[in-house]
Amino acid sequence: MLRTGPHGEGFGANPDGLSLARLEAAPHGIDLGPLTPRMPDVLRTPSGKIELAPEIVVQDVPRLRERLSRNGNGFLLIGRRHLRSNNSWMHNTPRLVSGKPRCTLLMNPSDAAELGVESGENVIVSSRTGRLTAPVEVTDDMMPGVVSLPHGWGHDATGARMHVAREHAGVNSNLLADEELLDIPSGNAVLCGIPVTLAPVAAKRAATGVA
Repeated sequence: MLRTGPHGEGFGANPDGLSLARLEAAPHGIDLGPLTPRMPDVLRTPSGKIELAPEIVVQDVPRLRERLSRNGNGFLLIGRRHLRSNNSWMHNTPRLVSGKPRCTLLMNPSDAAELGVESGENVIVSSRTGRLTAPVEVTDDMMPGVVSLPHGWGHDATGARMHVAREHAGVNSNLLADEELLDIPSGNAVLCGIPVTLAPVAAKRAATGVA
């Protein structure tokens, strides 16, 4: 790729161009001169311009506005990552899973107050396809109506063999994914922004008479 790039030697076509040997011989770098504009020559759009609002996206805006204006007690569930939790493979290292739990449901303070829950209390998170229970972490980082669970957890599943991770199992947010939800413009599965409802575990216990 270096040899066939815009500054490459082209396998002999441009003897003065870049090659790996020439780079290795210049440990402090090579000055390729000032940057030169390449727009709009490199654009391959029908209009020859940077299309910031493709028609397929513009046509979907009314549906988006209608969805955002819906009333009700529903929430949108989004995912997140953590510095010490890259997917799931870091969960089996004691040092990386030590400290406070990180598989928590982030929630805006106003939503938590309306639901009657505080940080550390469990809530039931339900979607059309599944249900799980997770501890709440109240934070101003979340906007009202949106909650967040990290992905890569749920190490208490049958057959799980990572012993340290099993002690910090967390919950599998994939249980809430809905195979019928599609992003209309792209056709991709909706894995971020899943409609869910929340219920305090304490409220369920009171309703069922369980102490």
